[in-house]
Amino acid sequence: MKFSLTWLKQYLETGADAAEISAKLNAIGIEVEGIEDPAEKLAGFRVAKVLTARPHPDADKLQVLTVDTGEGEPLQVVCGAANARAGLVGVLGTAGAVVPANGMQLRKSAIRGVESNGMMCSTRELELGDDHEGIIELPADAPVGTPIAEYHGTSPVFDVAITPNRPDCMGVYGIARDLAAAGLGTLKPLGIQPVAGSFPCPVAIRTDDPDGCPAFFGRVIRGVTNGASPEWMQETLRAAGQRPISALVDITNYVMLAFGRPAHAYDLAKLTGAVFARRAKEGEELLALNEKTYKLTPEMTVIADEAHALGLGGIMGGEGSGCEEGTTDVLLEIAYFDPERIGATGRALGLATDARSRFERGVDPAFMDAGLDLLTGLILEICGGEASEPVRAGQAPLGTRTVAYDPALAETLGGVAIPADEQKRILAALGFEAGADWQVAVPSWRPDVDGAPDIVEEVVRIHGLDNIVSVALPRADGVARPTATPEQVTERRVRRAAAARGLNEAVTWSFLPEAQAGHFADGNAVLWTLENPISEDMKTMRPSLLPGLLAAAKRNEDRGASSVRLFEIGRRYLRGADGTSDERLTLGVLLAGEKTPRGWATGKAVGFDAFDAKAEAEALLGAAGAPVGNLMVMGEAGEQFHPGQSATLRLGPKNVLARFGTLHPATLEAFDIEGPVAAVEIYLDAVPARKSGGSFARTAYAPPALQSVSRDFAFLVDADKPAGDVLRAVRSADKANIVDARVFDDFRGQGVPEGKKSLAIEITLQPGEKSYTDEEIKAISDKVVAAAAKQGAELRG
Repeated sequence: MKFSLTWLKQYLETGADAAEISAKLNAIGIEVEGIEDPAEKLAGFRVAKVLTARPHPDADKLQVLTVDTGEGEPLQVVCGAANARAGLVGVLGTAGAVVPANGMQLRKSAIRGVESNGMMCSTRELELGDDHEGIIELPADAPVGTPIAEYHGTSPVFDVAITPNRPDCMGVYGIARDLAAAGLGTLKPLGIQPVAGSFPCPVAIRTDDPDGCPAFFGRVIRGVTNGASPEWMQETLRAAGQRPISALVDITNYVMLAFGRPAHAYDLAKLTGAVFARRAKEGEELLALNEKTYKLTPEMTVIADEAHALGLGGIMGGEGSGCEEGTTDVLLEIAYFDPERIGATGRALGLATDARSRFERGVDPAFMDAGLDLLTGLILEICGGEASEPVRAGQAPLGTRTVAYDPALAETLGGVAIPADEQKRILAALGFEAGADWQVAVPSWRPDVDGAPDIVEEVVRIHGLDNIVSVALPRADGVARPTATPEQVTERRVRRAAAARGLNEAVTWSFLPEAQAGHFADGNAVLWTLENPISEDMKTMRPSLLPGLLAAAKRNEDRGASSVRLFEIGRRYLRGADGTSDERLTLGVLLAGEKTPRGWATGKAVGFDAFDAKAEAEALLGAAGAPVGNLMVMGEAGEQFHPGQSATLRLGPKNVLARFGTLHPATLEAFDIEGPVAAVEIYLDAVPARKSGGSFARTAYAPPALQSVSRDFAFLVDADKPAGDVLRAVRSADKANIVDARVFDDFRGQGVPEGKKSLAIEITLQPGEKSYTDEEIKAISDKVVAAAAKQGAELRG
């Protein structure tokens, strides 16, 4: 939200400058995102007087002006404005100045052969208005040579971020109230005078939807002149980022930004019969002020007359009932809408407006009469006319809320001791009323306060968060005990291992487009869909980490990355059959593009394949503490993977620890990414935990006293027999002596029967206290052959 220092000082009596106000706003929890000083943009522009004007010798539409800048000799300036003439007082941009509207830097130059030392400017070029028909014409007595920023009276503009729990600060007056409570000035009284009507309201007003619109106040003002709003109001709105439109529209916008109270003005000539709040009809459509047509549902509240809907209640008016230049009679609407209904309607229609942002946070229900009088008074003052008696339909929720409070909570909850009298002063300055028994009445404009901790927050933030002394947490004597949980330790270890293997960590959203989430939903899994998503593209909780990594890989490849190696540690979100949620810690790896680039030694670039994915899976499972040597390679990686180039790693037939492989072409097409792409998904929650009771310290390294012994075996097995099954059997044949086993050859060809393959396996034996005898080695070899035979392997002769 934006507002100028001048506007703030209309409600706050203070001598503080912009820097002091900014520091105090940040200190009390109203974040200042930026301060813009219009005077900086207008540097180099000054009031100047045209002394002479003569036609350009080589251009019919240009004139050569002699301009008095208030200092030194007059300057020659070439100008194409039709209203440029001798005696005109305007604004000159000198060489070196930057035009605010387009960023162009002015310089001395020749235009059609005639030297020009700057530019006479229009209001649009200086962003002081929309007029671009000619150059600015100032009053004849405007002081020549005065910087235009000084003459125009520019004021620094604050841009603040208001948290959702502070609807009272969605208006400048609420911010002024907070600053006054913090000791940075005095809050000025509003002094809103009631406006009595001179005739009965000719329009019947009612609410037929008391749940969505509990209160609807209004009145008619006839005989208005809807011209341009006063210059002071236009400047105020421009500083706030609003475009001035007309007096009636500007007045409603001004009141909304000043007091956080949206309102609406209807052209009475465009209304038919009574005006009332009701539920929208099924299939009803509305052409809104943004020139878009919205299809409404019965869950939405509209303001309507006897003929059709006039606008979306609390969000946006309709195109067909708005005020125009020729409007002479208006109906003012000031209503209270249910915040939840406003939020739901805005999300359903994808419509965000200033009015919605205030109504869905909760406007002050007690400001309806005062707001109507304020609007009426401004319209009568600026547009003239005659006001009817007000009509009040329904009643806003004005229930008094009282909170039992103990001043000692400021210290026990807030960490700072504040005298009880000071706490009462702060609360009173914020609009609270604290009785002698510390029963605190909450003001109507603070719907966010409903308990004693909220009162503590108000007192402490105004007292000053900087006044809270930092206190160290108590620490036990001796060596600090580990604080990380086993899950956190595993996560850190796996993260380091992935980075050490050359993978880059990615952090992606936990939300996905529904189509992408559905593509990675297994079987009949039910997805978690958010009721209040950030956007339609982020409404489903991810069932897998791979969609986010695929999107990240595509972004990198689109920007020229030839090799993408990403990993992410996060949670998958699953939904049980009973509706319960389940979050599971998962590690995702994605390998896309080139594994090795093309080169004179290697030839063409080589891409990633399923074996690269398997290598990453086994290495990272080992880092997670999984017994990699005992894992079984099985199928069923999922329909997202290529069926012939993927598998799962399991600890037993049912406990799936990971899936890996190249992704299915249909998956790549769904994510618009070129393949091949290899991926891994490790289910860290399924990795068996380390047995309790063990020490977290490593055991001392004791090198063996005797040299290891290796033996080679060649087995004939079926061609489709996984080598890992045979290797696992061989390794387990004699665990006391066999410390390692590996496949070093897979041969198929001459000398090997059709449908068979020859697997060559090397085993490593480690003797203990004495060297092996020939009999002992033969016994171990017999065990190896017998174990392999159980897998259908036959020792080659």
